[in-house]
Amino acid sequence: MKSYTELDSFESWTPEEKDQYTLNVIKMLVVDGVRNANSGHPGGALSSSDFAYILFKEYLNLDPDDDQWFNRDRFVLSAGHESMLLYALLHFIGWIPMDEIKNFRQLGSKTPGHPEVEIKGVEATTGPLGQGVCMGAGMAVAEVVVRELFNNHNENAEDLLHHFTYVLCGDGDLQEPVALGAAALAGHWGLSKLIMFYDSNDAQISGKTGRSDSTNVATVFDGLNWHVQNIDGHDHNAIRNAIEKAQVIDQPSIIIGKTVMAHGTATMEGDHETHGAPLPHEEISATKEKLQMSNESFHVPDQCIAHFQNRFEKLRDTASDWKSTLNKMQKNDEFKRTWEMVVENELPELQFPDFEEGTSLATRKAFGATLDLFAEKLPQLVGGSADLEPSNYTGNFAKTYGDFLPDNAKGRNFAFGVREFPMAALMNGMSLHGGVIPFGGTFLVFADYSRPALRLGALQNVRAIHEFTHDSFFVGEDGPTHQPIEHAMALRTIPNFYVFRPADAKETSACFEKAIRLNTSQSALLLTRQGVPVSGKTIAEIKDGVEKGGYIYQDCDGDPELVLIATGSEVSLAQDVAKKMNDKKIRIISLPCWKLFMMQSHEYRNTVIPPRGCMKISIEAGTTLGWERFVGPAGLTIGIDHFGSSAPNKVLAEEFGFTPEKVELKIREHLSALL
Repeated sequence: MKSYTELDSFESWTPEEKDQYTLNVIKMLVVDGVRNANSGHPGGALSSSDFAYILFKEYLNLDPDDDQWFNRDRFVLSAGHESMLLYALLHFIGWIPMDEIKNFRQLGSKTPGHPEVEIKGVEATTGPLGQGVCMGAGMAVAEVVVRELFNNHNENAEDLLHHFTYVLCGDGDLQEPVALGAAALAGHWGLSKLIMFYDSNDAQISGKTGRSDSTNVATVFDGLNWHVQNIDGHDHNAIRNAIEKAQVIDQPSIIIGKTVMAHGTATMEGDHETHGAPLPHEEISATKEKLQMSNESFHVPDQCIAHFQNRFEKLRDTASDWKSTLNKMQKNDEFKRTWEMVVENELPELQFPDFEEGTSLATRKAFGATLDLFAEKLPQLVGGSADLEPSNYTGNFAKTYGDFLPDNAKGRNFAFGVREFPMAALMNGMSLHGGVIPFGGTFLVFADYSRPALRLGALQNVRAIHEFTHDSFFVGEDGPTHQPIEHAMALRTIPNFYVFRPADAKETSACFEKAIRLNTSQSALLLTRQGVPVSGKTIAEIKDGVEKGGYIYQDCDGDPELVLIATGSEVSLAQDVAKKMNDKKIRIISLPCWKLFMMQSHEYRNTVIPPRGCMKISIEAGTTLGWERFVGPAGLTIGIDHFGSSAPNKVLAEEFGFTPEKVELKIREHLSALL
């Protein structure tokens, strides 16, 4: 083993010696960074480092001068707690300066405790285990979809769009069922450019993995239609051979690397205590001595950087040639327009369906009609349902565009099966890859299954559209298990997550379009099972109101005495109440998106909902918690703060007080109590 004292002769070292020394420098960066922060996860990073080093140095296709080059390979560190390993590699590329490495886990640094997508070279925000596997699969499927989309315009698109997605995962990732749900779909879809390295080091935070798991991962993934390889995860030639084989296999690939926790340390190899704590100072010194490294902290010789970057000029040439090819293809006007729309997100004007005023139509049906129309203009609009096509009204989309399958890569519909959480996490990966606008449908009550992915998508500022139908107790006979109560409000609490609950068919179309144009945010459309009256307002009026999140839906002469604030199906209920209470001056507010409304000026909000001089009443078929911000201390919140019941929806409306007569009675009783 070569020593740091011999660096002057680095050029005469063998390639193996150069690799081993450079790898050890990276390992010590991991150790020093975690120790300096006095927190972090060195053990898994050390066991994964052989694979990650070989991948980044020899195989990962990237542009050293452009981390956003569209045809780059994607690398997702699903085991996000190993972040210091990724940061060390990004330092070697030249994308993270040493000052940031030294500032690991500190406020405002570019090296937070888990990777965040805003950092140069980080493809996904990971840490909640299992989701990185899903996002990697989502990126891999987006690669196929976008390539096939451009194949329609140019037969050379195969050369333009051809890249791999690599995922590094650990034991904890594969113990999270969401990862296996996404893996099942990846195998079913035949995502041959998805390559995952499983760092099987037999250790996790609470001890050996055998305490909680005896899964034969190879057998499981073979059954999921993956290509499986078992290797020594520290053998560089075995790693090379496995990557090269995975690149040509017509299946997604998992490389199961048998590794040693804290590999290379002086006395702590295999110790699960290294999972989530810095190595002791004496162990670091002993390890550096064992590996013949300088005892200087954060020591990175220039020779090692140059060795790591020895193919960068070739990578630059590859990226430059690609950009020249793209420029030539863009001389075709149709190709250029499609590229600008799909990759650069220059969206066209969208046409809305014609909904007949006064008819009754469920907003889920309006979504389906709008989806069909938008999909004609937006070839990058892809998605599907978690086995609820007839209920989510995505069935016509599926029939028109076909299911995405190995023998139908042009299919735009994804039959996700009963996999709400994997669906949402896959959508995040698709959006992170770029070139697609993903949507996914299920019932609102099952948003709880999806919630960790909704949160992680919002955190990453990626666009994904979640269609949640059956949005209230009006689901009816399916009973309390399927009747959402707290779900709309729970979703509204997620930062950077836009919740739309449209009042009718026209508002549904407007909300859907707004969600598409929120290209840095997650959104959800909460839609009715039951029919609601179609508004007589023009689509222009409604679009303007939706843009602001809330607006005056129906007004009175003069200043209002009562302001009824409603969402979704309760807007038409508010109109019926106003007709009955014709002795009062009543204004009705439709508030389809709280977040957008709260982003408006105080002046606008006060114009819509007067701060004083009237009583404010909220009406929503869900929990009342949260509505006090709009109705104030003297206002009235009409909702449901208990679980539902199994019965026809009209019976439940009577039982739970959601008829015009019962709402009127509550309001008049409240007025009397105030007086």
